[in-house]
Amino acid sequence: MSGVRRFSPAASGDFGWAGVERLRYKEEGSAPFRDITRQVLFAQPDQDCELRYFELAPGGYSTLERHQHTHAVLVLRGRGTVRLGDDEQPVAVHDLVTIDPLTWHQFHAAPDSALGFLCLVGKTRDRPQLPQAGKPPKLNAG
Repeated sequence: MSGVRRFSPAASGDFGWAGVERLRYKEEGSAPFRDITRQVLFAQPDQDCELRYFELAPGGYSTLERHQHTHAVLVLRGRGTVRLGDDEQPVAVHDLVTIDPLTWHQFHAAPDSALGFLCLVGKTRDRPQLPQAGKPPKLNAG
């Protein structure tokens, strides 16, 4: 359906769009995460993609996971870090992060800054794979 969804930030400063519901990131207890919400901005029956916006509160983080499908992530606000495989890199406004299939990934907001990003994925996608309990993938120190 053609139209414009107006950007309308919440009084709290969170990003939002008119008529778009702010959803839980995932069900509590499904996997470790903290202080993150999800909004589905675009999902049409004739398209095989979804455009979603994720907002991490300061100090929040997404689940460490991997998938068979790719991601394209565009940072819209704030700053933080992204883990890609064995490396961790800083991210900030306008950075584009591409995540290849089966790459471990996780986003962290800086302790003093929210982190908000658009995520483009296929509508039909596999379920996330989580690290085995007690055996998280190693992260390079440097």
